[in-house]
Amino acid sequence: MFSRVGQLIFDNEAVAKTSDFTMGIEIEMQRVDEAGNLSKEPYPTAIGDEKTNPWITNDFLETMSETVTPSAKHALDAMHYLYVINNTLRCALAPGELLWPLSMPPRLPKNKKTLQVAKMGPKKEAYLHEWAKRHGYSQGTPCGAHINLSIDQHVVDLVLKHFPDKFADERAVRNYLYTVLAQGFVRYRWFITYLFGASPVAEANYFEPGQEPKKPMRSIRQSKYGFGTKFRGDFTNLDRYIARIEEGVKEGVLTSDYEFHGPVRFKGNRNLKDLPKKGIEYLELRMLDLDPSSSVGVRTGTLRFIRLLASYFIMHPALNEDEVEPVLVNADHMNEVVAEEEPTSKCHYQTKAMAVVKSLERYANQIQLGPEYAEVLEDLEDRVVNPSTTPSAKLLHYVKDGSLTEYALQRAKRYQEAALESIHPFKGFEDGKIYTADELRAALAKH
Repeated sequence: MFSRVGQLIFDNEAVAKTSDFTMGIEIEMQRVDEAGNLSKEPYPTAIGDEKTNPWITNDFLETMSETVTPSAKHALDAMHYLYVINNTLRCALAPGELLWPLSMPPRLPKNKKTLQVAKMGPKKEAYLHEWAKRHGYSQGTPCGAHINLSIDQHVVDLVLKHFPDKFADERAVRNYLYTVLAQGFVRYRWFITYLFGASPVAEANYFEPGQEPKKPMRSIRQSKYGFGTKFRGDFTNLDRYIARIEEGVKEGVLTSDYEFHGPVRFKGNRNLKDLPKKGIEYLELRMLDLDPSSSVGVRTGTLRFIRLLASYFIMHPALNEDEVEPVLVNADHMNEVVAEEEPTSKCHYQTKAMAVVKSLERYANQIQLGPEYAEVLEDLEDRVVNPSTTPSAKLLHYVKDGSLTEYALQRAKRYQEAALESIHPFKGFEDGKIYTADELRAALAKH
């Protein structure tokens, strides 16, 4: 059953617009040498200045490269941009350098204080050192795929026009719709962790002796053992989201509002206090492990699934405000259960997972999505029925002596060779040019 907003969208034949999200992708990958150690090479000069190039930059460690695409109207365009930028980075690496294809880092040095934080200027470096002092260097090293979603303006305008009593202005509509989306993604994060978790083991020295898990799991990165700050956000509404983060800073749990690294983040104005003025402009989803079966860390089918989920959330009834906190607290618990399960074991919530897939299949049929979405859902239904087909379970075939290093290096070398054989690599960053999103889109479209 659609919500009132969903029914309005359906009646106005605008459902297609609910999956026409503008999408941007951010992919983190560690630079390593051919032996599987973190690289000692500097940031590649052929891609400009790491402090000023917003499209290929660093995150936490100097070796932790982050490629960022300009926003795209379609998943295929976003993937095209990502492939070109990823190839650009690979072609700029020093001889022998590779990009590590796994979310969990390669083996770390025993003395982690020898790790070089990203050279991002005194203020950012001071923040990174303080963060490492609080949480440990290991906690900052897992990499992932971040998806940025922006709702089609037509949907916002339609809702504002037909619900003038509920929404005072466009900003209020956006805040409402993005909050509904955020609640949906946090609520079903466990489902995403099951389907796409791909970090079953950690390499040497990630864990302190005696602290490592006793068995492989679906996703170390998405578990309590993974990335960074274990601080819960409040997704009841924008005001409570901001208040919870400010409370965390005031209590000293967070060093700054920037440190809130929840599975979902509201994005818009860079200053958290100014976010209410312009409202939420897009969502950042931070719950995907790198997919090592793709040279760029994520697959087109995954992006289609994320868009389908987001469309489903917009069209269906939202939680009541008094339900949000308890439901999402339970969802966090469910995610921890799923993340820590052995990859080949049946999901504790398999029955619920199958019900979600069936609901999405019905929805896809109802709004007449194309066969490419049906294929994605068929593949994911197989994963629910047969855990051995999930990414983490597949990776277990390649674990040797508790390590995925051999597999990771084989993949990394294959992807690197393919990139170096590309006929016309994009070289637009070499002269230090700083592209706007529009300029970069135009330049990448030629490659």
